[in-house]
Amino acid sequence: MIEIRNATYRWRGAAADCLDIESLALAAGGSLFLHGPSGSGKSTLLGLLAGVLAPRTGDVKVLGTAMEDLSAVQRDAFRADHVGYIFQQFNLLPYLSIEDNVLLACRFSALRSKRAEEAARSPLGHARHLLKGMGLDEELWHRKASELSVGQQQRVAAARALIGSPELVIADEPTSALDAALRDGFMRLLLAECARAGSALVFVSHDERLADHFVRRLSLPAINRASVRQGSEEVTA
Repeated sequence: MIEIRNATYRWRGAAADCLDIESLALAAGGSLFLHGPSGSGKSTLLGLLAGVLAPRTGDVKVLGTAMEDLSAVQRDAFRADHVGYIFQQFNLLPYLSIEDNVLLACRFSALRSKRAEEAARSPLGHARHLLKGMGLDEELWHRKASELSVGQQQRVAAARALIGSPELVIADEPTSALDAALRDGFMRLLLAECARAGSALVFVSHDERLADHFVRRLSLPAINRASVRQGSEEVTA
C-alpha cells in the first residue's frame, strides 16, 4: 500500500529538510500509529502520502503509484479515488448539511460512489450507516455543519473519509475533540470500517494510549529521523 525510499521534503525558503525518511512500508490492510512532537514532520508525511505534497527527493509510492511522477491535478484525482483524509481542521463546508458533507467524497469520485453502493446499496445509505456509527442522531443529519459542535464536526469529517471504502485512510488527530466514551466508540468504528474494506490506516495522535490499537508504531523525533517499531523490533526509517 505504502512504500517510501529516501524521501525528503523541504519547505520553500527553509535551510534544511523538515522530513527525511530512509525507508517505510505498510501493507494493504495494515495500521500505523504515528506520533512525535510538534515540528517533527507528521503533517508533512501525511501530505506526501495523500499527494498534497510531492517529495523533494526520493520515492513515495501509494498503491504502486509514484506520487512524485504525477502532476498536481493527477495527485488530486488519485487522492479522491483512493485516499480518505480526516483533516485536523475538518475542512467541512459550513453551508452544507451533515449528509451532504459526507457525500462530497462520492461526488468527487465515481469509484468511491460505486463502492458505497456495494457497501450499503447507495452512497446515502453508506453515509447514514457511518453517521449512526459515529453516534450522530438522525435529527442532526440535515443541519448545516456550521451548527455543530467541534466534536460533532470531527465525527462528520471521519464519516466523509470512510465513505466509499478508500484503500488508504489518513487520520490527523481525529480524536482530539472527543471525550473518552466518544473516543472509544470512534476508534471501534474506524478500525472496523477499515478492516471491512481492507483499508490501510495511518493515524496521527499525541494520545499514545491509542497506540495499542495498531500493528505498527512510528515515532518522528525532532531530529528528522524516524524510528519504526513493530512488536519488540525497531528499525531506522
